Amino acid sequence: MTARHGWWLWRGGVFLAALAPLALWAWQVATHAAGPEPGRFLLLNTGIGALWMLLLTLSLTPLTRLTRWKGFTLIRRMLGLWTLAYACLHVLSYALFILGLDWALLGSELVKRPYIIVGMLALLGLMALGATSSHWAMRRLGKRWKPLHRLAYPILGLVLLHFFWVVRADLKEWVMYAVAAALIMATRLPPVARALPRVRRAVSRA
Repeated sequence: MTARHGWWLWRGGVFLAALAPLALWAWQVATHAAGPEPGRFLLLNTGIGALWMLLLTLSLTPLTRLTRWKGFTLIRRMLGLWTLAYACLHVLSYALFILGLDWALLGSELVKRPYIIVGMLALLGLMALGATSSHWAMRRLGKRWKPLHRLAYPILGLVLLHFFWVVRADLKEWVMYAVAAALIMATRLPPVARALPRVRRAVSRA
């Protein structure tokens, strides 16, 4: 097997792994294993799936610095687009199962649940990143591309705020995601980022 075929298998495996939760949830809904409210089941799980994908995407840069493995770089754009896909499915679940596609209800929903506005801001940010994730966009934007894609950090903050507002009665799960996000963001601090290659070299010598 050539190295090129190996990379294609790696990317294909990651794609299938990202798709697997959707297949599982569809099966659970079809077999009535999702509980009495399958719409709310899908709404919750697609939202958490989007958060998982965002955290995984943001973890790839420090992992690349720590290991120098090319494989993490090869799947970064894919996972970013999966983050957007899960977020869109989350909004679609809300529109279908909560609003019933009755957009007249949206105004009262925004008043009662302002966390929806926070979530929509995060979605708009993800859409901007998704629309500019191609090599063509990188060339067109030039030096502006990296500052634009640093929007991923405030987007993560918005997603966590949205989730906090939804589950504030029981914060155990939220704290787990917040700690993971804090650790990932800590690797962006210049002293930590500079230390990662030194950690790799120390481990390789051990």
